[in-house]
Amino acid sequence: METLLSLCIGIGLSAACGFRIFVPLTIVSLAARTGHLTLAPGFDWMSSDAALIAFGSATVLEIAAYYVPWLDNLLDSIATPSAVVAGTILTASLVSNVDPFLKWTLAVIAGGAAAGLVQATTVVARGISTATTGGLANPVLATAELGGSLATSALAIFVPIAAVFLVVGVVGFLGYRAFSRRNPAPPVIPGNVA
Repeated sequence: METLLSLCIGIGLSAACGFRIFVPLTIVSLAARTGHLTLAPGFDWMSSDAALIAFGSATVLEIAAYYVPWLDNLLDSIATPSAVVAGTILTASLVSNVDPFLKWTLAVIAGGAAAGLVQATTVVARGISTATTGGLANPVLATAELGGSLATSALAIFVPIAAVFLVVGVVGFLGYRAFSRRNPAPPVIPGNVA
């Protein structure tokens, strides 16, 4: 049960990496330092002073950079692979008491995929925002993404199973919306009603 709970926390935090890479890493560092999270063996470095300073500094820079109109789109191209790596590391840092092969397989498949799916969604949303508003709505989107990262991280730590259901629900909804737009219903032609 402990492994399943740790995996749920990892998936929730990984999904938060899809919104902002360094916010969940900073929150994990703080939570581990205060005793709210127990890191897996080999990941104690994440709660060190140096890691907290590095993650905190990177968080501030990342948040600020997403409010610069041309830089936000550039960051999205860099952030996609980085979010997958961060999501994988976060999940692996929380799952313990399992075979290392299983641990890293779960981390890549669950954590990396959750981060990648959320990040892909933000890339599409930013592209649509840039195309339709010339980037004027991008700061609003950046604020929503920051809020999403903070809320998902907090939910993952305090109510991990709810965080997983939220991630699955949002990804499922977005997938349904994308699929329904690709395959629209056939038009009804007047006079051909049976």
